[in-house]
Amino acid sequence: MSVFFYDIFLFLLRICIYIASPFNSKAKKWTQGRKNIFEKLKAAIAPGEKIIWMHCASLGEFEQGRPILEKIRSLYPGYKILLTFFSPSGYEAKKNYTGAEWIFYLPLDGAKNAKKFLEIVHPSLVIFVKYEFWYFYLKKIKYRNIPLILVSALFRKSMMSFKWYGKLQRKMLGRFDHLFVQDHISKNLVDRLGLSQICSISGDTRFDRVIEIAQNFKPIDLIEKFIGESKTIVAGSTWPEDEKILQESFNSISNSSLKLIIAPHEIDEKHLQEIKELFPTAILFSQLQTSNIKLQTSNILTIDNIGMLSKLYHYGTITYVGGGFRSMGVHNVLEAAVYGKPVVIGPFYKKYVEAVELVKIGGAIVAQNEVALTNITSNLMKNAHSCYDIAREASKNYVWKNKGATEKIMQFIQEKRLLTN
Repeated sequence: MSVFFYDIFLFLLRICIYIASPFNSKAKKWTQGRKNIFEKLKAAIAPGEKIIWMHCASLGEFEQGRPILEKIRSLYPGYKILLTFFSPSGYEAKKNYTGAEWIFYLPLDGAKNAKKFLEIVHPSLVIFVKYEFWYFYLKKIKYRNIPLILVSALFRKSMMSFKWYGKLQRKMLGRFDHLFVQDHISKNLVDRLGLSQICSISGDTRFDRVIEIAQNFKPIDLIEKFIGESKTIVAGSTWPEDEKILQESFNSISNSSLKLIIAPHEIDEKHLQEIKELFPTAILFSQLQTSNIKLQTSNILTIDNIGMLSKLYHYGTITYVGGGFRSMGVHNVLEAAVYGKPVVIGPFYKKYVEAVELVKIGGAIVAQNEVALTNITSNLMKNAHSCYDIAREASKNYVWKNKGATEKIMQFIQEKRLLTN
């Protein structure tokens, strides 16, 4: 891709989002969130501030960047944090996050926008998370000699950077002062581009994040009251495909005391109503908070808020991580595995190295359909052939042996004196 075609891509992206905004809530938030964005930035950020800018595509990337951001904040209190998102799903979920002084949408890439943004923000260090690259931002950052690092990057041979037509993407990678990648596959691919001197394996910072969450776990009283002494399936980040499978499987299990907690990926009114139709007796978590509804009225609970899931997995006898019955693939299995719980997923998981490795060692079990899910659940509940104990041990060990990415990245920042107190 040349810069000419990249400009066309940006133009078409903007047009498509604006056309979709009257009909699509995410597109509408994308456009509204960027309205008068430079005026908002100017009003918020004073010229003399010492700023660290971290950019995340969405919520998943934020969770990867968060351990680094919070470590920097504790070690370098003289700096302020600017956090930007490209996607509404990231911004809307974290717009009230207290670990950053400012949280904004990133203005769409372009030569003028990048120049204007950097003139206002004037960062001392820029951190991009995983693999969202914007040509003009990276170009202007490099020209200004601002330290720029990429963290928790994960590369695959199928990506444009490694194709004959990916010259512009390769140029973008070369703009970084350092690329911290998750695994040897990514490192080897980068090395072939002649960038070995700026690339090293740090691992995935999500391991550090989920360990931190587990270590700082605090009980959720209403959840504990709902569960009581019952065995419980906690199903997180579910989509309609997952919920249909769960409904058919849950109804097939002959255990009247078994409870099910569903934390859907989307909690809009339409999706919650769809879940209610599948599980007519289900109660909402908000009902537990605001009414005198008796907990005994249902053994199914639907979580209608965002932010609770990473703690919910603690309560699962068995955990089910959604997304595996969609082509986009399974969601974050590490949030469940860190608690030493068996993780059940659907068949679409092979794009995610942590899911592949967890399946390989027995910490995660793949259900191809509702019949398989029923059998897996029953066997785990009975601990047939010690399968429950094996899965628990494998899950927890896998997460803990892969911690330490944040420490490696922070060591680089300190050794290179990218920041000073």
